[in-house]
Formats: sequence, C-alpha cells, structure tokens
Amino acid sequence: MLGGYAGYVNFGTSAFFALGAYTAIFLIEAVQAPLPVLILAGGLVSGLLGLGIGYLTLRLKGVFFSIATLALSVVLQTLIMNWDYVGGAKGVTVIRPGGPLFGNWVTLLFTVMVGLAVAAVTVAWLIERSWVGRGLTALRDSEEAAECMGVPTLRLKLLATTISGFLLGVAGAPFPYYVTYVEPSSAFNLDYAVNALAMSMIGGTTTWIGPVIGAVLLGTAQQVATVTISSELNLLIVGVVLVAFVVLAPEGIVGLVRRPRGR
Repeated sequence: MLGGYAGYVNFGTSAFFALGAYTAIFLIEAVQAPLPVLILAGGLVSGLLGLGIGYLTLRLKGVFFSIATLALSVVLQTLIMNWDYVGGAKGVTVIRPGGPLFGNWVTLLFTVMVGLAVAAVTVAWLIERSWVGRGLTALRDSEEAAECMGVPTLRLKLLATTISGFLLGVAGAPFPYYVTYVEPSSAFNLDYAVNALAMSMIGGTTTWIGPVIGAVLLGTAQQVATVTISSELNLLIVGVVLVAFVVLAPEGIVGLVRRPRGR
C-alpha cells in the first residue's frame, strides 16, 4: 500500500512484523491471551508505530525514506535484544495452549493466515477504489501537483503507514505459535522485507491484484527450490527475478498484461 499506491519504498517491513510477534509474546507471557486478542493487539501496536514513524519520516523522499525505514528495523531489533522479558537476544520458547476444537495448531494457523490474507487484499481493493486510493495515486505520480490540487498528501501518507503497519502487525502476531521459538534474528529477518518488495514488483505495485500474483508465483518458486535443490537458494532466486523484472518489466506482470491493451 505504501509502496504501490504512495510510491514510498519501505524496507522496515520486518520491524512491523516483528513488533506484532513480540506484542503477542508479551501478552502470552503476561496473561496467556487468546489468539484473536494477540492478533488485534499486534495490529494496533504496529499501527501506532506506523503512525509515529510516519510523522518522523514521511517528509523524507526517495532513498532517504527507504534508509530511514531500514534504520527503524535495526533500532527496534536492538531494543528487543535487550528486553529480557520477551527473551532478549537468546530468544524465547512459546508453549501453545491446549489443542483447538477442530484439527491441530498447524491447520488452525494456516486457516487464520489465509483469512488474514483475504482481509488484507480486501482492504487494498476497497482503498484502491476510494478517494484515499485516488489521492495516493495522485501523490505517487506527482506529490507537488497533488498538493496544488488540494490533496491532503501528509494525511494520506500517515493513513497509509498506519494501515500498512497494522496489517503487518496482524500478520506477525500468530508467528510465535507457529514456530514456538522466537529470536530477534528470525523475527526481524530481512528476507521478509525483500520478499514483500519483490512480490509486489513482480506482480505490479499499482493495483491490488499485482502483489497477489507476485506472492503466488514467487512463493511457489521458492518452495519448489527448497524441496528440489536447497533452501539457501531462496534469496538468490528473489534477487535474480527481481532484477529481471526491474530491467525488463518495471510495471510487473500486471503492466505486461495491460501494455497490449494500451496500444
């Protein structure tokens, strides 16, 4: 949303994801909160971080904004590594509560993540068709022109960072129950930011369906490589494919499909 609609490249994806995960760990350690509460709390905390960081960084543009979001991830990881209550640098083991009513925890978490993915895509679809989406598109094309036309650019960018942070926090909250052992290096893995950027650029960043297409194609390629060759090749595959699309199809697969129609 922030990158595709507003045109701001965010390398701090892993920070919001990890904050959602560690918010869940805190609530599990403190009150053994149920999964729905963990998801909501993770989203709210990450959304508030997105709002706060938006005030500090959205006056930056281009590569300076990207560097600032990457610095956010480094700073937040350092803070978590020194917070012993959530495991610190050594990490923490998370014990799942009793089995769910239907199936097992793996099945439950898979179902939950599919539901969250559908909800996130629905939010993106609704925003794209609203005045918010049109305003974000206008400031992506030319922020100065959008401001001259009366578009509340700063307010829209803050809204985009808040919603993006909320969705990433929601995605990170079930992570501790999935892996059962969380350490900073796994929660703040830079692969999350690289994959999120690559999937969006491969599919196309200017529409809601682009990241969905990119996620399906790149995710499938990574899983095939993991099973048939080696999991160590995942990041190499992402890099090669991303460079190829940046050079040959900067608008992604959606742009390739639309190009013949525009002729």
